[in-house]
Amino acid sequence: MRIDNLFTNAAAPAQGERFEALLTHKNLVIERIVSSATITPTQYVQTQDEWVAMLQGEATLEVAGEAVELRSGDYLFLPAGTPHSVRRVSEGALWLAIHLH
Repeated sequence: MRIDNLFTNAAAPAQGERFEALLTHKNLVIERIVSSATITPTQYVQTQDEWVAMLQGEATLEVAGEAVELRSGDYLFLPAGTPHSVRRVSEGALWLAIHLH
């Protein structure tokens, strides 16, 4: 058994986002995402379902053509095949993403 902390080594990268798998088990992947305010919006259309929670910070996403605002404590379910991208994010935003393959 190993205890860790979501906020350890959570400094934002100079630009973009850092994705770190915290747990991979069977059809489940849990990852931590740390964002810089300097990002290049990238559209994702994933083959798996994703549940994402904003642990700290805020962001504006575009989900299936609609603007979605997330603030600390907010979460969102993205079914497989849903186009989405991060349009704006605060410096040091910390996310938890759960992927169900």
